[in-house]
Amino acid sequence: MYFRGERITSVVDHPVFRPHVAAAAVTYDLAHDARFQDLGAATSHLTGARINRFTHIHQSADDLVAKVRMLRALGQLTGTCFQRCVGFDALNALYGVTFEIDQKKGTGYHQRLVSFLKHVQANDLMCDGAMTDTKGDRSLPPHKQPDPDQYLHIVEKRADGIVVRGAKAHQTGAVNSHEIIVMPTVALGPEDQDYAVSFAVPADAPGLLYIFGRQSNDQRRLEDGKIDRGNARYGIVGGEALAVFDNVFVPWERVFMCGEHEFAGLLVERFASYHRQNYGGCKAGVADVLI
Repeated sequence: MYFRGERITSVVDHPVFRPHVAAAAVTYDLAHDARFQDLGAATSHLTGARINRFTHIHQSADDLVAKVRMLRALGQLTGTCFQRCVGFDALNALYGVTFEIDQKKGTGYHQRLVSFLKHVQANDLMCDGAMTDTKGDRSLPPHKQPDPDQYLHIVEKRADGIVVRGAKAHQTGAVNSHEIIVMPTVALGPEDQDYAVSFAVPADAPGLLYIFGRQSNDQRRLEDGKIDRGNARYGIVGGEALAVFDNVFVPWERVFMCGEHEFAGLLVERFASYHRQNYGGCKAGVADVLI
């Protein structure tokens, strides 16, 4: 991980990243503090265990309402982005789409995702949802880009998994997440099969590099004074990074789409539907603080 040309060895200890870590920590407080569990916790439909709501798969309209209540409360507590919404939406979008791919194609993606979900829920892991590619020439589909790495894609299929290359931009909270969940960013055609890929990798997977984005007040966080530092405790936004995948290996058990191009657009649409709801809840909570 790099910030302003410097290699960062500890996210927790660096003053630029510490506010983002503190904001994410509140999502754990809300789930594990008995006073707030009705907001931050839910019951897993997979195991029956009590889990962090950010790892839950929606089962009803009541779950969606509870999610917005949680997001609004977190916005009121932190006044900023708490970074787990995109990964939350990615898990929920993939849960339905992997089932539909299996129904049509006879694949085993859904059971792989369920196994991954149980791991995430049992360990209360923070997931980053990685969807936005760098795109290059936006008038061209992925396979016609002068540089094939403008969109993340499969470069090798092996007996034990796949190798991917490319980048995902504006990744909120990626540098202090446990897992990176990758999805396509646009609807795809048959010629773009190598770009129709979804998977999960640990955030410290070999070949995964982060370039942390600059912010308007990041220099002030490095100063000793406390004047005009904005939201000093929790940061201004969620800490965006460019995540570069340089021939990253992904084992098959963590691959949830591999060439099923006709489902890429559905996954993007399903994800966007969940994320629009999240956005409204988060911003309403932050607006309450500002007002």
